[in-house]
Amino acid sequence: MSTWCFGQAIIILTKLSGNLQFTMKATSKPGAAPIIPSKEHVYLDGPKSRGYELKFAWRVFQQLIMSFRSLHFVGPCITVFGSARFKEDHIYYQQARSMGKRISELGFTTMTGGGPGIMEAANRGAFESGGMSVGCNIRLPFEQKGNPYTHVSVTFEHFFVRKTILIKYSYAFIIMPGGFGTMDELFETLTLIQTKTITSFPVVLFGKEYYKELMEALEDMAVKGTIAKEDMALVLVTDDEEEAINHIRNYITTNYKIKPRKRLRWLFEKR
Repeated sequence: MSTWCFGQAIIILTKLSGNLQFTMKATSKPGAAPIIPSKEHVYLDGPKSRGYELKFAWRVFQQLIMSFRSLHFVGPCITVFGSARFKEDHIYYQQARSMGKRISELGFTTMTGGGPGIMEAANRGAFESGGMSVGCNIRLPFEQKGNPYTHVSVTFEHFFVRKTILIKYSYAFIIMPGGFGTMDELFETLTLIQTKTITSFPVVLFGKEYYKELMEALEDMAVKGTIAKEDMALVLVTDDEEEAINHIRNYITTNYKIKPRKRLRWLFEKR
């Protein structure tokens, strides 16, 4: 699964890099600060020297090994995706916080992108209720910063590595309201399940009103044949926390028996 995500991301990002650069140059006025500061994107500029490409591959490998080491003992996770832009007083934040608490009551680790908004709320709900809370953060020049409600936090340089880890350790996915990043994570997960690259884990789309138009678009895809009608069953759309948690619980208890991992002293794994 990690190899698939890595390969797909490299292909897509390489193809898009030229268009992305052109758009930024065309829409920015001379001397004006960009609305969204640019991230270093030199590695998307196409073929480089063999030495540069080897160095890039080594950095990716380091991030993967770092995350494998850091997360090996966090236990089975449920990942919560959602926007970084909702504040503490927003209903979506409050729902995500409650969802984090419910996940911890299931005995699972709550995993998020580690930032503010929905991510913070879900981590906070788990953290405050005594559950395990994990954040997979990303280095960005805007918006993203780590929240204080995680027991384990890993910071990534590249989105495709981060997304691989967010999917790798999870037995279910809860998609709260969000934007481009959340949609990317939702459709990446659904694609992996649809193509049987990963197991058919539960995917819960939380927020019927928010996702109403999206579900209509998916139903239209099914009618036009670009997805199978059976694919619509891959997602549970609900506003009910109890329904969401029961959906996940039923799947996990039917298909899995959770056992703790043994720690190996010769690998310097702490008890």
